[in-house]
Amino acid sequence: MGLSTAQLELLILLASILALAYAGIQTALVLREDEGDERMREIAVAIREGANAFLRREYTVVFVVATVLAILIAVAFGITGTGARLATGFVFGVAGSATAGAVGLIVSVRANVRTAAHARRGSLPATMAFAFRGGSVTGMSVAGMALLVLVGFYWAFGGNVLDMVGLLFGASLMSLFARVGGGIYTKGADVGTDIVGKVEAGIPEDDPRNPGVIADNVGDNVGDCAGMAADLFETYVVTAMAAMLLAYLIGAPGVYPVLLTTFPHAVLYPLLVCAWAILATIVGTLFVRMGAGGTIMGALYKGLGATTIVGLIGLYILDYFFMNANFGVFIATAVGLAVMILVVLITDFYTSASYRPVHKIAEASQAGAGPTVISGLSVGLESAWLPGVVVVGGILIAYAAAGWNGWTTSPNSYAGLYGIALAAASMLSVTGMIISIDAFGPITDNAGGIAEMANLPEEARAITDPLDAVGNTTKAVTKGYAITSAVLAALALFAAYTFAAASHWNHPWGAFTALLTLSTPLVVAGLVIGAVLPFFFTSFLMNAVGVAAEKMVFEIRRQFHEIAGLLEGKAKPEYGKCVDIVTVTAIRQLAVPALIAVATPLAVGFLLGPVALAGLLLGTIVSGFPLALMMTTGGAAWDNGKKYIESGHYGGKHSETHKAAVVGDTVGDATKDTAGPAINPLIKVVNTVSILFIALIVAHSVIGI
Repeated sequence: MGLSTAQLELLILLASILALAYAGIQTALVLREDEGDERMREIAVAIREGANAFLRREYTVVFVVATVLAILIAVAFGITGTGARLATGFVFGVAGSATAGAVGLIVSVRANVRTAAHARRGSLPATMAFAFRGGSVTGMSVAGMALLVLVGFYWAFGGNVLDMVGLLFGASLMSLFARVGGGIYTKGADVGTDIVGKVEAGIPEDDPRNPGVIADNVGDNVGDCAGMAADLFETYVVTAMAAMLLAYLIGAPGVYPVLLTTFPHAVLYPLLVCAWAILATIVGTLFVRMGAGGTIMGALYKGLGATTIVGLIGLYILDYFFMNANFGVFIATAVGLAVMILVVLITDFYTSASYRPVHKIAEASQAGAGPTVISGLSVGLESAWLPGVVVVGGILIAYAAAGWNGWTTSPNSYAGLYGIALAAASMLSVTGMIISIDAFGPITDNAGGIAEMANLPEEARAITDPLDAVGNTTKAVTKGYAITSAVLAALALFAAYTFAAASHWNHPWGAFTALLTLSTPLVVAGLVIGAVLPFFFTSFLMNAVGVAAEKMVFEIRRQFHEIAGLLEGKAKPEYGKCVDIVTVTAIRQLAVPALIAVATPLAVGFLLGPVALAGLLLGTIVSGFPLALMMTTGGAAWDNGKKYIESGHYGGKHSETHKAAVVGDTVGDATKDTAGPAINPLIKVVNTVSILFIALIVAHSVIGI
């Protein structure tokens, strides 16, 4: 198709505007719904005010840090003439990720009470559809804003992708802040509230007598909605730009310009995939409906399936018109969708209450808390194996398909690496739908909490409870998707790093990669540091959750002890104190992990050199991927094991089995919603920081190359 670059940019821009317009229409449809009675509105306002208070404090800290870093970037790269562009990109990356988080929060804290009100009407399919509509606002907003930022900077910088690296760093850093801060808040509040409420006092979850219950519901929004939206905005931007950056560096004069002469649209192609994804997601949302005898998860998977099919058709059309109908390129791109489907199915198997792993944890709970924890660890460790095999298979197929097709001898390494990047980019074809499904989780979770606190009839809880249980699985599926796409994107970023390092070293790419062997001590040093980095990083997050939970426990116990009649329901708890305590604690605790993520690659690069830094990047990817999967999937399995018992199995609620399962869920809370998801932005932060500063590292490293 003979379209100019400007015409393609315009089409991509129109797709981003379409996504935002769709999100706007869905928002209007959500907000016109009834908010329920006065008690429901009162609870919803308390949740909304708590969430907004946390976001204001966190964003104030981020604003200060971002301002300082933007100035440093502008000054540090001022001598090369790129300082202003890199600093501008950094600011927009931070702002874009922060805005995505804010949009997700704004919609979630308004859709929750309306979902609870919907549940009073007694229709599960209608309530499910409404909750998904609220989630689709976040999904389409994130996809639209990310695509708008990408095409806007590509146009503004005249197609110079290297000048857009600041955008990567900004989005990654904000994502890290959002995931870490929101994760510490949500799990500190959740764990503290559960320990005193369910375990010690023996009162139900979301009981209005519990002083921590509002903080707990606030946490669902700041962690699973604002944090998730910021994270997946970053995933979207980084994954697309990783493919663009790799094509730009490979096609540079003196490297392998044949790539761009063979595929003139190779750099812009990932954004074309993103543009088509908008249409695919809109079509997919029309299929999210529960039929007669259908299931909630089945309805969501119908939407994902439709989006995948439309996305695959689009990949073929785009390949035909813009990549010379190269079948190898199409296969490499389609591999990303295959990896996504398999990872979703595997995650569903390990986290859904319908399958053996969750039943195994619930059964183990009959023997006490110890076996519950051990069984959950076993499930989490096992769950990392199959996704690892799937990712390896996807990498090899994508490399071979793009590298061999059209080449007469052996696979072309340049085309093969680009094929891996395209596999990562093709996963963006379903990002809007995946985010919509994920945002469905915190909305239904909050709806269940509001229904409990507002003493809605059992008929309403009979609808919100199954929606809440499915929400745990949807959140786990999304995390598996985000982690897998992060690994593929990080591999593309790593390849881009090697090209950038070789370019600034003024040597061929092969000369630099030839140094990356185990016979080079610096490589081994970097590998070991990178391999232990995710463990060191997550240790601070686990401890932070413990600190926040401890403060919550003491405060809730104090209120139960000092406020006469509280447990009898004759007095009102001081909800605001719990919200304030966990907010302040979370903000304070996020500083060290964020510093570790940024400082470690810079320290290794400037002290040990670019070769050691390459080892660090590989080590972080290789160890971070299974650790993140183990934590997120295992944690979700613990949670759904508890819910499986609550549904009437092995003694049901308030039994000794249930108490043991609550302990397992308490451990899993910290892993699945704080430590595990934060590894995703960690992997990309260390890569983007390394690419951004590689010129300075090559010029000023202490030991040398």
